Amino acid sequence: MTRGNLRRRLALAWWWQLALTLAPLSMLNLLFGADRQLTALAMPLFLAGLASMFVSLPLFHAYKHALIATEKALDTPTESTAWLALAARRRLALLGAGLPAWIAAIAVFAGLEAIPLMLLALSSAVLCYLYRIPRQLGR
Repeated sequence: MTRGNLRRRLALAWWWQLALTLAPLSMLNLLFGADRQLTALAMPLFLAGLASMFVSLPLFHAYKHALIATEKALDTPTESTAWLALAARRRLALLGAGLPAWIAAIAVFAGLEAIPLMLLALSSAVLCYLYRIPRQLGR
């Protein structure tokens, strides 16, 4: 498989992961968002969503090192394994980046208001953006 094909596959996988990250929140808010009842769990779930952003810190560190290793392995016999290792690290990191949006999806049932839901979804989208493959890699 060529480097360009690998980059395209990783880009497509990123878009799919972003959609899978934000889809549960969108669907649950669409289906159950009208029944907002103030419960005692709304604020703790929002705080849990905010705290879940810190899960991405060690995951980003590992992803960054995988990016560096992939860049060093370009045009060497180990390039394909470096790309596979990068994809595996990124897949795990994208799951960690999706935590705030998924906690927000659960918080829909607790009656969390629209603004905090949007903030958690936006934080997941921004965290996912960190895991795009840089244009400079593999050009």
